[in-house]
Amino acid sequence: MTRSPDLPPDAEARRAVAPVLCYRNDSLAPPRLSDLARARVGASRIEKILVPPRDGRCFHVPAGHFFRISCTEGPQVGDLNLWNADNLAERFYSGKTRALHGTHLGLGDRLWSSFPQLRPLATITEDTLGWYGTDQHGCRVHDVIGTRCDPYTNTLLTGSQYHHCCHSNLTRALADETGLPLHDAEMLVHDVLNVFMCTGFSPDTGQYIMKASPVRPGDYLEFFAELDLIGGLSACPGGDCASDHSSDGANCSPLLVEVFAPPTPPRGWVAPTENGYDRSHGT
Repeated sequence: MTRSPDLPPDAEARRAVAPVLCYRNDSLAPPRLSDLARARVGASRIEKILVPPRDGRCFHVPAGHFFRISCTEGPQVGDLNLWNADNLAERFYSGKTRALHGTHLGLGDRLWSSFPQLRPLATITEDTLGWYGTDQHGCRVHDVIGTRCDPYTNTLLTGSQYHHCCHSNLTRALADETGLPLHDAEMLVHDVLNVFMCTGFSPDTGQYIMKASPVRPGDYLEFFAELDLIGGLSACPGGDCASDHSSDGANCSPLLVEVFAPPTPPRGWVAPTENGYDRSHGT
């Protein structure tokens, strides 16, 4: 039996220390949302992909184009991966995105790429759930907390084999899109943006919690592609994630992905360059 540690005499003083931000992001150039909005006017749809329930699909977005993820039938959350189309090793880095912008993303936030490039892959330009804010349970939408439901954790906790977890859906989708062997594609699948998912942390244990998504047909999240991208989206087997995931028990619906080409590039926009660190690591 583990013995509880003794309470030190200065415990309350230690707890009262004021927090500070780990990463101040005010040195980052803000997204030029008005220029992006003007470029979006008159954009034509060039591709439409329907992601079936409990499955995944990949899609391509050229740099300087927009893509939209929409709820079309019933409440449904989606797990999003992004890769640099010219270098799949450069992919969405949810942890650093979380450190720079917060646990949940919204209008104007960027989806940052992995090391060593560490640059924006996409910028959020529209969010019809931006009204939701923080609810009485401390939950918000579009999180970069959860890693994605996966068959390994499911087997660990339940002992069962389930193959339509978001990790497996994204693995199959990327293998189909690229022709990579399944196990090679799996190594490129990464932590996600949980689109439309409503999540937070329990106040007592600090565990990751979820509740029914507020998304409804007609809601969408739209992005501007900063680089040529391959996207992967899984329509989560948890449906709206009201009670469960990694099973066939939830009501699930498809998700729609649309890609839009603007008439002209946004004013002043240039594709982001790779991170300027010299990679000498002190040697």
